[in-house]
Amino acid sequence: MNPSENAAPFVSVSDYIDGNFEPSDRVAILILNRSRGETLQRITPAQKAASPEFQAWLRHKNATGADIYIGMNPLKRDAWTRTKDDIEKIRHVYLDLDHSGDAALEAVENSSLVPKPNYVLQTSAEKYQVVWKVEDISQEEAEALNHAMVSEFGGDPAATDSARVLRLPGFANKKYGTDFYVKGREGSTETYHLRDFKLRLDAQGTPRERPEVHPEQDGQVRAGNQAVPNRELSQSEHDWAYAKRALARGDDPEEIIRRIADFRASDKHDPQYYARHTVSKAQEEVRLQVSRFE
Repeated sequence: MNPSENAAPFVSVSDYIDGNFEPSDRVAILILNRSRGETLQRITPAQKAASPEFQAWLRHKNATGADIYIGMNPLKRDAWTRTKDDIEKIRHVYLDLDHSGDAALEAVENSSLVPKPNYVLQTSAEKYQVVWKVEDISQEEAEALNHAMVSEFGGDPAATDSARVLRLPGFANKKYGTDFYVKGREGSTETYHLRDFKLRLDAQGTPRERPEVHPEQDGQVRAGNQAVPNRELSQSEHDWAYAKRALARGDDPEEIIRRIADFRASDKHDPQYYARHTVSKAQEEVRLQVSRFE
């Protein structure tokens, strides 16, 4: 990874888990085999996830075609799913750099707006995931901060949810024709607070950008030109709005489908179909918007 070539040696998967979680933290491990259409999720104490026995099982799954991910925020004691409501506390904020990754990572590491990352993972050629350990940050603040970093450094907007999974270092990325082994380096050993990030959030601790809404819901948000109180959008509406924004800025539709499918892998029976359907609807809406001005 170019900006960090002279940094510390690559971190092992067990050290990565031990360095990011308390032994008793309940973490979600996601095993996603795209070729078989198989998605498994295991929620287990971090100490067990880092154990040789558990790692041997993950290596077997990886060798037979599965990608390996970990949820970056621990779950409640009685949680058996990985949703935002299941998050016990925020331990991390993060940034997924999937475009112009070398330049974006260099910008992050040289920025005065964010502190030095705790970990940088290279997930494929010119693609990185950047992780900061934090404490005393609410879920809303963490997601707002994730969004603000995406806006500042050009990361993946789909990777801002507090229940998001990121890759585990030491396992092969199976998404491409050739395996790419995810490499992670440790940076800072500090644990940060919200004040250590100088990016501006709005007064409610949410991103400055007003989320787009599905046209079918627009009447519930505005009546004529009179704004009325907004409601919380569903994740499907967020996905649809994200697809529209990505299409409008010229992103490849297949890449948008991939991002949405990856993000919804754990809660959709067929995430690829869902993502393709979402992007198709967004493409039609974009075409309609363009035709109004032709």
